[in-house]
Amino acid sequence: MIDIVPKKIFFTKGVGYNKEQLASFEAALRAAGIAQFNLVHVSSILPPGCRRVSREAGLGFLKPGEIVFCVMARNATNEPNRLLAASIGCAFPADPDQYGYLSEHHSFGETEEKAGEYAEDLAASMLATTLGIEFDSETAWDERAEIYKMEGKITKTMNITQSAIANKDGLWTTVVAAAVLVLDTGKPEAETVGELPPYQNVVANDHLNINKIKGLNGANGLDKII
Repeated sequence: MIDIVPKKIFFTKGVGYNKEQLASFEAALRAAGIAQFNLVHVSSILPPGCRRVSREAGLGFLKPGEIVFCVMARNATNEPNRLLAASIGCAFPADPDQYGYLSEHHSFGETEEKAGEYAEDLAASMLATTLGIEFDSETAWDERAEIYKMEGKITKTMNITQSAIANKDGLWTTVVAAAVLVLDTGKPEAETVGELPPYQNVVANDHLNINKIKGLNGANGLDKII
């Protein structure tokens, strides 16, 4: 039987503009680097032992046209100057044999920071309830993050968020954020260039500044698609 439990995961995001909504979505996928795949949306589970790798490394395991599983958040509008956001949150368990959680969030009127915090909080809260960590959902995110850290059952939480101010002339603006799951291709581990440290070795609540990963910023307007 084919093992279809993903062994690696990478995060990406993008924004696109076009007079057609579908074309703006395609532009956002191109900006995120994943337009060349047949994307299958899945739900919210981070497989046990799944390793986070850079976008560049993750893309190296995939081929154009491949069926690729992902957790995706997307949002779109053609209302001029409207603020929109799409975010993926992730919570990594301390136990490598335990599964983690991914969350999707999309919103209007929220800053990138606010939307990202909400998605991250959502993922962490889902994992916390699974692990039996008691917390007050009404307390601030920072306070609950400290509780999760002290319990020692959640090693890391993060988010990747794409926000944008919609095109002033009424073009469709689409934002996407995605966690892309990579199956085991049989490549030697030494070929995993750009692989990041295992999540169980990362300090709790060490928020990933995804903007610093090369190639994740920028927009593609698909100017030639009419």
